[in-house]
Amino acid sequence: MSVLKERLSQYTYADEVRSAGLYPYFREIGTNQDTEVLINGEKVLMFGSNSYLGLTNHPKVKEAAKDAVDKYGTGCAGSRFLNGTLDLHTQLENSLAEYFEKEAALIFSTGFQTNLGVISTLTGRKDYIIIDELDHACIIDGARLSFSQVVKYKHNDMESLESKLKRCEPDSVKLIVVDGIFSMEGDIAKLPQIVELSKKYGAEIVVDDAHAVGVIGKNGSGTASHFGLTKEVGYIVGTFSKSLASLGGFVAADRTSINFLKHHARSLIFSASIPPASAASALAALEIMKSEPERIDKLWENTNYALKVLKENGFEIGETESPIIPVYVRDNEKTFQVTQFLIENGVFVNPVISPAVKSDSSLIRFSLMATHTHEQIDIAVDKLIQARKFVGFGQVNGVEKSIETKQAV
Repeated sequence: MSVLKERLSQYTYADEVRSAGLYPYFREIGTNQDTEVLINGEKVLMFGSNSYLGLTNHPKVKEAAKDAVDKYGTGCAGSRFLNGTLDLHTQLENSLAEYFEKEAALIFSTGFQTNLGVISTLTGRKDYIIIDELDHACIIDGARLSFSQVVKYKHNDMESLESKLKRCEPDSVKLIVVDGIFSMEGDIAKLPQIVELSKKYGAEIVVDDAHAVGVIGKNGSGTASHFGLTKEVGYIVGTFSKSLASLGGFVAADRTSINFLKHHARSLIFSASIPPASAASALAALEIMKSEPERIDKLWENTNYALKVLKENGFEIGETESPIIPVYVRDNEKTFQVTQFLIENGVFVNPVISPAVKSDSSLIRFSLMATHTHEQIDIAVDKLIQARKFVGFGQVNGVEKSIETKQAV
């Protein structure tokens, strides 16, 4: 056996979890992403999707994708930089720029690749990239690909952020990169304070609105809009794979920045462009978001209802302010056990364990969609209550906990 294969064979954790009958990943879904899906032929309530507005099954979105395939085929056979730019891509970029109130926008193949390209390209060797310690992995990887100094500050801690900014060279580029809504914890970045600090220390701001588009802001246009700070935020990054019911990513910014990224971002230049169907479905979803604001209202009605029911039943849900609701278990094995109990009882949720979160902060990620009903939420919470009794994990509101709990950092 080669040295590499010997090293890889030492990874046994996934097989151990499989042997215990608790493996929760790569579960095959046999239907579309709706509030109810089929897994192994059984109906399961979906509370693990990022389709916040429930648009992946919208007739107009599906029709737009079909029409695009008829007109353009199934792929572009090249990168945006060379032969892979369609008039459809340009139309979508113009619509995104208008939607986010920026001069221009640029589409990448995925949201992950957007952050890889934007973050690694904007700064140089003597510059700084300053990130929240709970930023998404694509932000971390984008920072790693740069030649800049990468500095982390404590989650949503503005004193920590200011202390990091103070240490930066005054004449250097300082890029603060933050999730608008944090993907596991569900809380919102303290953008007003971040803007104040950026002005004080001459920094630029990138907001990753992957989980904020379609959720907060005017017509769902994200965190900067939510706080009335669109002009103060230089770069808005997002993805089509959540509220926009498709696949791809984008950045919206000023024309000078977009022009520079077009000719320097390696994850754009050396990747194939998104297929016509993806561009068309994202464009259709964007139009629906603007024309059907009641979807966002329904999403928040469901979110507030679920938050109320979970709190009333003593679940520890942290500081969430969004349709992403973490139900803290704070034990990796018990998190798998809860997930397995729920799937066996008709509820799909996502387990989040270390290293995605700290080992004492493992959780069930419970996600809402606009298309959920209160009855479905009630059923899911009832199954969570049963899972807590079966597995045994912490409660709050004065109820004795099975393990010591600590607030996620």
